[in-house]
Amino acid sequence: MNVIYPLAVPKGRRLCCEVCEAPAERVCAACTVTYYCGVVHQKADWDSIHEKICQLLIPLRTSIPFYNSEEERQHGLQQLQQRQKYLIEFCYTVAQKYLFEGKHEDAVPAALHSLRFRVNLYGLSSVELVPAYLLLAEASLGLGRIVQAEEYLFQAQWTVLKSTDCSNATHSLLHRNLGLLYIAKKNYEEARYHLANDIYFASCAFGTEDIRTSGGYFHLANIFYDLKKLDLADTLYTKVSEIWHAYLNNHYQVLSQVHTQQMDLLGKLFENDTGLDEAQEAEAIRILTSILNIRESTSDKAPQKTIFVLKILVMLYYLMMNSSKAQEYGMRALSLAKEQQLDVHEQSTIQELLSLISTEDHPIT
Repeated sequence: MNVIYPLAVPKGRRLCCEVCEAPAERVCAACTVTYYCGVVHQKADWDSIHEKICQLLIPLRTSIPFYNSEEERQHGLQQLQQRQKYLIEFCYTVAQKYLFEGKHEDAVPAALHSLRFRVNLYGLSSVELVPAYLLLAEASLGLGRIVQAEEYLFQAQWTVLKSTDCSNATHSLLHRNLGLLYIAKKNYEEARYHLANDIYFASCAFGTEDIRTSGGYFHLANIFYDLKKLDLADTLYTKVSEIWHAYLNNHYQVLSQVHTQQMDLLGKLFENDTGLDEAQEAEAIRILTSILNIRESTSDKAPQKTIFVLKILVMLYYLMMNSSKAQEYGMRALSLAKEQQLDVHEQSTIQELLSLISTEDHPIT
């Protein structure tokens, strides 16, 4: 049974729902330290994040044990902080991945967990809370809850304004989300202002050609595309494609060289790696497939640009060890190259990609 019996709860203790903070009526039977207002929110939290972190919550939400010495106490506190930091980043990455996949409802509980762990570790006024506020704002935008998104964004903005040590990366995230807010409100002038600031701060933090900067270019391109300023949009989509191509091609070339030069005694190939976490991989898929859809709608005018994006997706899925998707995009690229009667070199390059994929024995994800 996971229904809470009021008489079993210590007097004066208030149990709140993990998702909405309403009075709790249920408890997770697996960890017994997480509470919910009802079945709906319990299932939502379980499907989003709780299943992944259920047992990890027990040492964080139970009484601190008695220590025999100050040294042991400090060691215990350090371990507690390390667990909290791990869960902050884990929940943040899971929520990000959901957002890039368009699963905005699923992102909310994971983002709330990240926010609560940040509050516990850093306090209510810390700038460390800003990334979690921004996740919740983006999830709210995706769910069409613009007023709620504004509340989270204004809280994040106020926290940044009060801070004296806010990083360029955090400034970038704030302006990107403000840009997305104003896109949702159809205020494209204000959206362009914030996305330009996003690009500036991301460039300061990571460089102008970094994949973490490319998101700002991508959203700015979408604005110009919606405004029918297709030349500007095309330039920015090309820049985003080139940034991701440079990044993935570097990993692809290193991996290809390793595969041709080194194998272990059993002939087992080295493991593939994008160098990205799950959220970044989801972001890459979303950005590149969006650009591909736009390129394919005008492929008769610039087939090379469509083929270029297809080849980037081939490398991405190849590095993600998803051979079937890599082959799918490779065949589409080769078919388009032949249909448009492009030069032999272009076709041979695609065939080389396909031949390398076909020789691999990847587990298909």
